[in-house]
Amino acid sequence: MITASHNPPADNGVKLIDPLGEMLESSWEAYGTALANAESDQAVYDYYTQLEQKFNVNKDVVPQVIYGSDTRESSPALVQALKDALDAVGVKSQGFGAVTTPQLHYVVRCLNTQGTDDAYGEPTLEGYYQKISTAFNQLMANKLNGSVTVDCANGVGGPKLRELKKYLNGSIDITITNDDTETFSKLNSESGADYVKTGQRLPPSVSAQPLARYASLDGDADRIVYYYVDKNSVFHLLDGDKIATLAASFIGDLIHQSGITDFSIGVVQTAYANGSSTAYIEKLGLPTVCTPTGVKHLHHAALAYDCGVYFEANGHGTVLFSPTALKRIFAHEPKNPAQDTTLTHLKNITELINQTVGDALSDLLLVEVILAHKEWTPDLWDACYTDLPNKLEKAEVADRNIYKTTDAERKLTHPVGLQEQIDALVGKYDQARSFVRPSGTENVVRVYAEAATKSEADELAQKVKALLS
Repeated sequence: MITASHNPPADNGVKLIDPLGEMLESSWEAYGTALANAESDQAVYDYYTQLEQKFNVNKDVVPQVIYGSDTRESSPALVQALKDALDAVGVKSQGFGAVTTPQLHYVVRCLNTQGTDDAYGEPTLEGYYQKISTAFNQLMANKLNGSVTVDCANGVGGPKLRELKKYLNGSIDITITNDDTETFSKLNSESGADYVKTGQRLPPSVSAQPLARYASLDGDADRIVYYYVDKNSVFHLLDGDKIATLAASFIGDLIHQSGITDFSIGVVQTAYANGSSTAYIEKLGLPTVCTPTGVKHLHHAALAYDCGVYFEANGHGTVLFSPTALKRIFAHEPKNPAQDTTLTHLKNITELINQTVGDALSDLLLVEVILAHKEWTPDLWDACYTDLPNKLEKAEVADRNIYKTTDAERKLTHPVGLQEQIDALVGKYDQARSFVRPSGTENVVRVYAEAATKSEADELAQKVKALLS
């Protein structure tokens, strides 16, 4: 997938999808890095030959690669370069044009599970729309929940959400904004999930009405955050933590009410998860686990449960059901009409969710279903727990690589002595915590701080940031 996600329009990059349609397992990154940094064409060939031998690759099998891109100005040239390379080495390939990253993940899984007991669906964009819309329309039968306005970051999510709307049979009123994909400079500019989450503010193009629902996608539509303004016009963010707790509690209720027992549900978070969300999940009686930042880490941790819910605070996440859990759900015999209805809802939830990766379009529909079933307005959702005030800062440093972390990135091991200084600052504030970690995408270090009040969180973040200068 050729995309730079939530990055500025001038950037571009590549996301690699494994054969199950999931994030590429991190151990493969070293091989990709070595190939990318090879000093010559011959070095590329030699290293690839080593990998071919190491993994005992069958050279008689013709590999197949599918690819897509977002709507950046540089994407067509990169797509052409990729196609030329694939053609040169005799690989069977198929381009899907401009697609969301999660749609390409979906198609990969469908292609590689065709004809098996784990067949995931029709490996086309039409199949994607049909699968999630059918489940959504059944879940929304006889349900009304008003409208939602979706900011598409002027990225590929805009045209794809418009296409998806055609399949929803009017079961929800979706207003689409920031969907200009022709003006390249507008991508992720003063719009999108990262803009809203980082600044904790409305996109300038959105004139919010009190208690109406709003959501923002990112440039390749693999993350989503919700938000609203209250009756006093105060902005409230409903981020990935809020989505995770909403999904976990709703699915937990469906499991219980359908009569299924001995079923494990777990929530996977990162260090950025608000402390109040973790406390709320534990109050629900659900286990939580913290992993390093990055969806690849959360995804693999979620596989340990019958149902694993994972979301980063930035809105990137999904829900996974294990193959065994899915078999149990679809084989379960309800004992009464109420259980039968609940079980039908549960089955449709498993079809609505794109389990390959975080999917803003699928997650949007999931949230809308849950709010409709609970008959909740955004303020009622928000009232489940109150986030501790927090602040996220970036610090430019000479070399981000000198910052080494442990404990799921919540503690520093290097530079030596810096963690003790951070701990000393944290101890001066109520309900406080702070951590420092190197960015995975920029030559900066990120500073996160939480405290009992906004002024304390802001002050703590600035003081920790000052330690880095």
